Amino acid sequence: MRVAVAQLEVGTDREANRAAAVSAVDAAARRSADLLVLPEYAAAYDRHGVGARLAEPLEGPFVRALRERAAATGVAVIAGTSLPAADPGKAVNAVVAVDGDGQLVGAYRKVHLYDAFGARESDVLEAGAADAPPLVMAVAGLTFGVLTCYDLRFPESARRLVDAGAQVLVVPAAWVDGPLKAMQWRALAVARAIEDTAAVVAVGMAGAGVTGRSLVVGPDGVVVLELDGEPGLATADLDPARITAVRAANPSLANRRYRVVPVPAGQRSA
Repeated sequence: MRVAVAQLEVGTDREANRAAAVSAVDAAARRSADLLVLPEYAAAYDRHGVGARLAEPLEGPFVRALRERAAATGVAVIAGTSLPAADPGKAVNAVVAVDGDGQLVGAYRKVHLYDAFGARESDVLEAGAADAPPLVMAVAGLTFGVLTCYDLRFPESARRLVDAGAQVLVVPAAWVDGPLKAMQWRALAVARAIEDTAAVVAVGMAGAGVTGRSLVVGPDGVVVLELDGEPGLATADLDPARITAVRAANPSLANRRYRVVPVPAGQRSA
């Protein structure tokens, strides 16, 4: 199957962002892609923090536009957005999965908020439930599991998706730039691929303050596609037989001795 990665530059103009996302779906269709992956916060992004003012519901214009173009082109889409939260002063960082018929398969609500490197997402965002069902979507013979950005630093998030059947891990991100950050982004994507014997499609946002550097990694850890920091769209082909072969040669999933068990809210140790 063919996956397209759209490394977009996103701002606070929701109409312009929506147009760019729709254009990317059409570009992916012209390249015969089965799936398009957009960055985290593809609907709207403010480098100083994405809160309630940029949120819109799943029934809103961004997701509706993705569903319409997916139905028109047959290209499935995974994209970041932000949703209204229970707390009216906050938003929910979410990733939606839309199949090639334009149906909304589900929305993953980011579990690990980016309270790190001097940032505090928890001031403006509401975390998703750690024990929510994993979001996976079948596309063209492969099963894709969804996580986002800071989740990449938590290997148990990826392993839980693999336990749910994922053969490919999809990571939309607005990976904040800084010392060693681009190196860490690449290293973590490769590590998740190797330890889970899964392909990884990690799509970064382009623009000021974020790294870009989208990449596609094979299940053996070999990087098969890598972009620089500029906006762009590229495609890579993923072979289900290759993933099967790597898992047969390196049966680390079968040889594991520990399970990933989500800890519900309120039960985390300090």
